[in-house]
Amino acid sequence: MKASELRSKDKKELRALLLELRQEQVNLRIQKALGQAARTHRFAEIRKDIARIKTVLNEMNRTGE
Repeated sequence: MKASELRSKDKKELRALLLELRQEQVNLRIQKALGQAARTHRFAEIRKDIARIKTVLNEMNRTGE
């Protein structure tokens, strides 16, 4: 997901997406612990998407949007 796509969303949508990604991250960790992790590339993608969302949310908070 690109930062420009995230900037077009409002705070409520971003928080919902952040929650969804964190839940997926937890599920992947559980799968990894059980030895069932098939999509290991998703770990890095999710981590980076979470960072992007948090960055955009911080930008919005600073500018007062």
